[in-house]
Amino acid sequence: MEHQPRHDRQSVRLAMLQARAEPLAIAANLALVDAAALEASEAGADLLLTPELFATGYAPGRIAASVSEAGVAEAHEALRAIAANRGIALAFSLPGPGPAAERQITATLVDKAGTVILGYAKSHLFGPEEASSFRAGTEAPQVAELLGLRMALLVCYDVEFPETVRAAAVRGAQVVLVPTALTAGYENVARVLVPARALENSLTVAYSNHVGVEDGLDLAGASVVAGPDGNLLVDAGTTTGLVYADLSIPDVDVDYLADRRPGLYRAWEQTRTNQET
Repeated sequence: MEHQPRHDRQSVRLAMLQARAEPLAIAANLALVDAAALEASEAGADLLLTPELFATGYAPGRIAASVSEAGVAEAHEALRAIAANRGIALAFSLPGPGPAAERQITATLVDKAGTVILGYAKSHLFGPEEASSFRAGTEAPQVAELLGLRMALLVCYDVEFPETVRAAAVRGAQVVLVPTALTAGYENVARVLVPARALENSLTVAYSNHVGVEDGLDLAGASVVAGPDGNLLVDAGTTTGLVYADLSIPDVDVDYLADRRPGLYRAWEQTRTNQET
């Protein structure tokens, strides 16, 4: 794909991978990430975002049945090594550590030395297969500074709930990174909900998806980056490869966070609860 020109040398250049993973072919999928990290680094990118469960392929039931605790740990260390070897920060998603019955779907952000900066466990599992294969996370998204921007992580279905991005925003996030596995037919999640989440929270949302058929699912592509004004900076369509966007500190006209009235909303909720009881 063509590279976007870099207009602001103080910004963070984000690369996003949109590709098809091979279910359970961890070595082959890691090789795709490594090649993408090398290409992105050579193109001047500072950070590479990859899709949900890309190293294992998106196959929740098969992951639960076949991917060992040791295999997950090895993939995690391999991804950290890719970041360090290629000199690029990396956001990736894997099954969580521990035995299969206790695993969550996680996202991790590491810096260009491979040091873990952030971790997050998916709090909204999508559909019966995910629910039977993983446990839902319960911790709020945390925020850490990387490359001069305050970043947070979510995973896939999480971004479809306004509360999740708002939780990151009120903790100071300027960028929310979202590995995803969105199926065909739901492209409005990428093109309507993701921009809305960015606009209503005055931040940037980057959403990286698989494309093609994995484990019988037609994954949509439509990886996007939405800026704080709600406009799409990137829409990858159904192409395969890397796309780029330059991220910077948000400059917004309407500050929804500053104009919120949390006390009023709590009173509304209390009134509703009292009416129901």
